[in-house]
Amino acid sequence: MAASAAALSAQAALGKNIGGGKTAKRPNVIYVFADQLRYSSCGFAGDLQARTPHMDQMARDGASFLNCISNTPVCCAYRSQLFTGKHTSSTGMAVNELRINPNHRCLGHVVSEAGYKTSYIGKWHLWANRHTHGRVYNSYMPPHKRHYRLGWDGQWLSSNFNHHSFHGYYVDDEPFKTMIPGYEPDWQTDRTIDYIKDNANGDKPFYLTLSYGPPHDPWTRDNVTKEALEPFLDERFPLPETWSDTPDPYMDRNTDPERWISYWKKNLEDFKRVYYAQTANLDWNLGRLMQALKDAGIEEDTILIFTSDHGEQLGANARVFKMIFYEESARLPFLIKWPKKIRKGLEMEGVFGTPDHAPTILSLMGLDTPEEMEGIDLSPGLLGKKEVRQDAVLMQGMGHTYRWMDGFEWRAARSERFTYARYRRDGSELLFDNEADPQQAKNLINEKGYRKRRNNLKEWMSEKMKSLNDTFMACSEHEKAWTNGDRVIIRSANHDWSDQPL
Repeated sequence: MAASAAALSAQAALGKNIGGGKTAKRPNVIYVFADQLRYSSCGFAGDLQARTPHMDQMARDGASFLNCISNTPVCCAYRSQLFTGKHTSSTGMAVNELRINPNHRCLGHVVSEAGYKTSYIGKWHLWANRHTHGRVYNSYMPPHKRHYRLGWDGQWLSSNFNHHSFHGYYVDDEPFKTMIPGYEPDWQTDRTIDYIKDNANGDKPFYLTLSYGPPHDPWTRDNVTKEALEPFLDERFPLPETWSDTPDPYMDRNTDPERWISYWKKNLEDFKRVYYAQTANLDWNLGRLMQALKDAGIEEDTILIFTSDHGEQLGANARVFKMIFYEESARLPFLIKWPKKIRKGLEMEGVFGTPDHAPTILSLMGLDTPEEMEGIDLSPGLLGKKEVRQDAVLMQGMGHTYRWMDGFEWRAARSERFTYARYRRDGSELLFDNEADPQQAKNLINEKGYRKRRNNLKEWMSEKMKSLNDTFMACSEHEKAWTNGDRVIIRSANHDWSDQPL
């Protein structure tokens, strides 16, 4: 999508030359994202049990997107959208544990070609096409496959998938694991701080991505530091208001009624203690990063972002885990700080989807957005211009989290106030007023006073799906239509790469 007039004006105000001529040094970027951290469990979002003082300070010192939405709230789909600037139907990442097709023009390509040094630290989850997590072949990309890093050509300290944080590892350019001592997020933050120190005075700007594993499950007490857990040991976490002793039948896992009570209801309070402790540890590490930027003297030269890939239900709406349109799964924290450029305490009210991240960041950097990206540039509002507002964002639930199983597909439209959703299984519809009913406890789909709102969002969603050639396929259909039979993507709803090299 070409840069908008508002974006061009904003870039000009920054003194950037987006046409490719000589310019002043561009800003550094540090993009930090958690895994499975929901908006509602952050202190700045109003959670009094959260211990997130550094996130809260970042919200005061920078901007917060109040309606940041994960368009497909699951690990691989989010990452595919983040780096390509496209919707899930366009990346082909229908379920987890698929290998992304490398023939996109991605955020990393633009950044590297602009002369940035790059570093990628942490979870990748776009390479492995097997469920056998922890194996070297699920993380190691041989030299002739490095294009699967999607343009991130610099430092690479990554694993495809790991959530046992005291047993972390990374795989770089050699086919073996390097084990990480201690707690993985602490070590990853140490390496980020080292990178800041080493590159603070370099002649090139840098772009560093830090992809943390927590607060993704498992939520056992041995999967978080004692220091982070101790303040929560006496905290009480009651069941959510929308808990039900009967699990949601549309959930793709954990629907056994006996285990729902004997395991999930029994353990949920302690799981929440660990979840909040893991989040508190990430907050501590975020504070260390912010201090490192100050100590290195580059705080004003660096765009710092903190966000998450998706949220977590933790019992809300009779569900656990993610991959659903409910707010606890879909609504994310998104904080961005750039001193003297982004006003302190700014709150962006418009909906901000995952495909919008790359166009927005590239515009802030003074770089052109590839025409093939589908997202919208929302940078003008960050830089004091009129905020760009979208009617809604399209959310796509393509099926089961990682299996080719039918019956769990859904689509949804999320506007600034409302969520409209429809299940493929039986055509059932839902409508929630997220302002009046933030817990999404009451389905308004048949309420007379909301018919116009329902119809408008339903029509918007239909038109958006048509524009993307999203035909609302059954999950199992994607395997044959979009992959080579070995969980490697060769097509999507509007792309065919079957004749391109893999």
